[in-house]
Amino acid sequence: SCEPLLAALKECILRSDCVSKQGLLPSECLKHHADELPEECQSLRQATFECKRGMLDMRKRFRGNS
Repeated sequence: SCEPLLAALKECILRSDCVSKQGLLPSECLKHHADELPEECQSLRQATFECKRGMLDMRKRFRGNS
């Protein structure tokens, strides 16, 4: 499951300057200001993406090409 990565990403975004100093919503920071997030948050975002993509690949293996 990708839950630990997702929780760490949420916490990182909430601690970022984008949310704490600029007062933007975490979703806005993630969508429109991702390049301004700290390196840690960007790494967690990429890891979460890879985790979710891996889960989809596993399901595809079980279901086959239909």
